[in-house]
Amino acid sequence: MMLTASMRLLPAGIWRSPLQVKPPGFCRPPPRAFSSQCPLPQLPVPPLRHTLERYLLALQPLVTPEELEQTRQMVRDFSKPRGIGPKLQDRLEKRSKRTENWLTEWWIQSAYLTCRLPLAVHSNPAVVLPKQDYNDWKGQLRFAAKLIAGVLDFKCKLDSQSLPSEYSRAKPLCMDLYAKILSSCRIPGPKHDTLINYGSTRSPPTHVTVVRNFQFFHLDVYNSDGSPLTVDQIHMQLQRIRNFSWKTDKEPLGVLTSDHRNTWGQAYNTLMKDKLNRESVRAIQQSIFTVCLDSPVLKISEEKYTSRMAAQMLHGGGSYSNSGNRWFDKALQFIVGEDGSCGVIYEQSCGEGPPIATILDHVLDYCKDPDTVRAPMIPLPLPKKLYFYITPEIKWDIEHAKRNLDVLVNDLDISCFTYRNFGKDFPKKHGISPDSFVQMALQLAYFRMYKELCSACETVSLRNFHLGRTDVVRSSSTDSLEFVESMDNEKMEANQKVAALRRAIDCHSAYTDMTLKGLAIDRHLLGLKLQAIEEGLSVPEIFMDTSFAVATHWRLSTGQVSARADCVMCFGPMEPDGYGVWYNPLEDHINFSVSAFNCCEETNAEWFSRSVETALSDMHSLVLGATGQTA
Repeated sequence: MMLTASMRLLPAGIWRSPLQVKPPGFCRPPPRAFSSQCPLPQLPVPPLRHTLERYLLALQPLVTPEELEQTRQMVRDFSKPRGIGPKLQDRLEKRSKRTENWLTEWWIQSAYLTCRLPLAVHSNPAVVLPKQDYNDWKGQLRFAAKLIAGVLDFKCKLDSQSLPSEYSRAKPLCMDLYAKILSSCRIPGPKHDTLINYGSTRSPPTHVTVVRNFQFFHLDVYNSDGSPLTVDQIHMQLQRIRNFSWKTDKEPLGVLTSDHRNTWGQAYNTLMKDKLNRESVRAIQQSIFTVCLDSPVLKISEEKYTSRMAAQMLHGGGSYSNSGNRWFDKALQFIVGEDGSCGVIYEQSCGEGPPIATILDHVLDYCKDPDTVRAPMIPLPLPKKLYFYITPEIKWDIEHAKRNLDVLVNDLDISCFTYRNFGKDFPKKHGISPDSFVQMALQLAYFRMYKELCSACETVSLRNFHLGRTDVVRSSSTDSLEFVESMDNEKMEANQKVAALRRAIDCHSAYTDMTLKGLAIDRHLLGLKLQAIEEGLSVPEIFMDTSFAVATHWRLSTGQVSARADCVMCFGPMEPDGYGVWYNPLEDHINFSVSAFNCCEETNAEWFSRSVETALSDMHSLVLGATGQTA
């Protein structure tokens, strides 16, 4: 047996208090951080007929006529006046009346807490930030100090309720998630995970976790009078941490959190049998957030830099790189590399892309400002190193997790690129939604590679509803199929292609509007299915149908996260044979990340990236040609 230092950080009323960690339940949400926010509408339950009609429309470009007809009959049976469909709909509407949000609790449970896939790559998204202007450990610590101070400044505004309320399309957004992103952690279980938010307790945490060379430190970031440490004070403490962690720890305990959730849940129970381990783990779980001070990675070409950094942010590079500097259960982890690389990875059940982007924009703005506050001349307590008692059983668990993680690292295929011919300003000038324009480019890119469309989803926020999370826009449609078929049809005139493009864009925009009204189909279908399961009923035949399997096999999962920073979000594919695509459209360029798995011979992230670039350029030329202009 050995004693070692190690630990590390890294989709609502669903948060347990720290004293109640028993799955599977949820409790009422903590007090709202924005009590002055005007009341938001409740998420509606869409009409059953509306959802079933839209479901059949969504299937048309995806299944054969015979399969579609078979599904039509199932839909007719499901929706009969005294059939199972209207009964489940009635129960769902009653659930809506007695809950703050009929969907969110179910969604967090089904999409995240009961999912057993590893958090690394499969669940936790990451953001790659612009490379910073330093290239050594001194610059790393100075930037990390400002970053920590910037997050604490954001937290101060959050705690004082002075953070401006956010709006989208002139409608206020629910600010509830912000209080849950900080001071939160996911707790593994053998069959089911739990969320804990420590910020709502009587004694909220006043420390962050800092990880370097696989070693974890408890760093208090507030003075005894409650004021946050200054940048200079934080910098001094980070220097101390560096002095305490010259050698890489022998056991990268943090890699345990990257394993399959059942496996990690069992290892977690073993780890927590020891008092020392419990104290160290809880210090990490209870921290406001985590900062990972990464070692530099192997230098590669400038063209591949962002792709390499995206992989680093998602998984840490493997057991021999920086993956031991992660605690993937932690809600918010900032990664600061010695080579100027930086980014963030977050646990998705605790947060979403847009709030994370807002925090990052605030922190980066803060980092640009010169230091104005001098450090008070008072002694600070030393950062506390977190120790762990590693038994042979735990050591075996670590070795097992290392092997599994390295397989996952080698399997991830990721390509990041910046499209520079135009940004979101170009579609706007031509009266086209920039998001719909990019979505149709993704449809065209996929069709050109595979000669068919697939189930494609775009994640859309429902924060315009009380405690809202997300739903999806289905980008594949009969209109998008007509458009992609027309683009390479030499017999069609340019004006016909433009008309097809505009119809496809209008269809996507209409679906987006429908989703923002809470009337999309996928979460409603999920709710009907979960309602049946909750009542102990057999799963209705409509959900066991081949067409439903095709419709929910997301070979193209996409999303837009707009940030002022020149960054890009990335995540792994939802399916083994699929792609994960995120993009950040800026005024004159668009940042993309494309992921796939090497184990699938049919997918290739770089090929798809090139196909997207070509599709964007061809659509650009098409629209310009229709107005008598040239590219």
